[in-house]
Amino acid sequence: MSAAWWAIGGFGTGAGLMYLVDPRSGRRRRALAQDKARHALHEMENAAGVVSRDMAHRSRGLFFETLARVKSRHVDEPTLEARVRAALGRVCSHPHAIRVHVAQDRVRLDGAVLQAEHRRVISRLQHVRGVRKVEDQLEVHKQAGHHPDLQGGVERPGDKPELLQRNWAPSMRFLMGLGGLGMLGWGSSRRGILGTSATVFGAMLTLRGLTNLELKRLTGVGGGRQAIIIHKDITVHAPVEEVFAFWRAMENFPRFMRHIEEIRTHGEERSHWRVKGPAGIVFEWEATITRLIPNKVLAWKSIEGSTVQNSGIIHFEPVQEGRATRLDIRLSYNPPAGALGHAFARILGADPKREMDGDLQRFKSLLETGKATGHETVTREQVAPQGRPTPESIH
Repeated sequence: MSAAWWAIGGFGTGAGLMYLVDPRSGRRRRALAQDKARHALHEMENAAGVVSRDMAHRSRGLFFETLARVKSRHVDEPTLEARVRAALGRVCSHPHAIRVHVAQDRVRLDGAVLQAEHRRVISRLQHVRGVRKVEDQLEVHKQAGHHPDLQGGVERPGDKPELLQRNWAPSMRFLMGLGGLGMLGWGSSRRGILGTSATVFGAMLTLRGLTNLELKRLTGVGGGRQAIIIHKDITVHAPVEEVFAFWRAMENFPRFMRHIEEIRTHGEERSHWRVKGPAGIVFEWEATITRLIPNKVLAWKSIEGSTVQNSGIIHFEPVQEGRATRLDIRLSYNPPAGALGHAFARILGADPKREMDGDLQRFKSLLETGKATGHETVTREQVAPQGRPTPESIH
């Protein structure tokens, strides 16, 4: 086994040396490798500074919070009421419906509250610093019904533990990353279900700390349509009516988008997409238009159960006194295996962000010069959708 590893290591070292000392491109490759190494070193130094400052601030805050609880000094009524109100805003969807009365260190509550939030409200206020007792005189309602104070409102998730939050603080990412590496090393040296489980969990915890992405976005399980988000903007020197007409003609996307093989429209809102993925794998799904404001907004999303959940929205804005159009494009999709699948696709040479840059440049060239860059046989007349006005007929 050791001989095999030595052979693999020797082969890798030899391939790396050949890559770097190549007489034609070796100098450029070495310079590029040095630049990347310097950049990585600067990034590590910046990350270390951020982590150390975050740990120092958290330690200081924890010390003074513990000191304040131990001393248990008397809190004046206005300050205590403000603390109670702030806590209510985190756990109650209708905090204005609850009246707070503070007398010394006692808090009396009356008003209306939903049954689903009642217990959570009382429990949260009992843990407010300075509160000795909570008198519950609230009217509990199973549903909002026609009660005027319980209309509208936004559901509040409450104070989530940091490990369950979407974004982790730098110190938490550092500690969890170290813990994941330790678990990964321990699991890889063990056999059986326990070792395998520790290896997998350690790897996921390490990736969670490195990327600061939720596990559902990393793996694609439960990530919806937003595992990967791409945001681009571009200015095209063409009137907004013409630019919008091209984007509205989804069946012609394959003319200037390399990764899209075919889009068949069904009516005004539904369409069937056929897209080439990494390693030539073809994915298909149905999509529907969710928002359409002519010459202003175009939004779509894949229907439930699609292989690749995705959505997109484009805002069109006329600029330069109507002679040009600025497009703000936001796309989100959930590839198989989530962000891990996205990273693997990049290793195979399929980078959706870079492909989108190329697509937008071809579209810009098509609108401005009449031909798509890299597709010299595609003219703007060919891209005009059948049954819809050509760009020239818009004017």
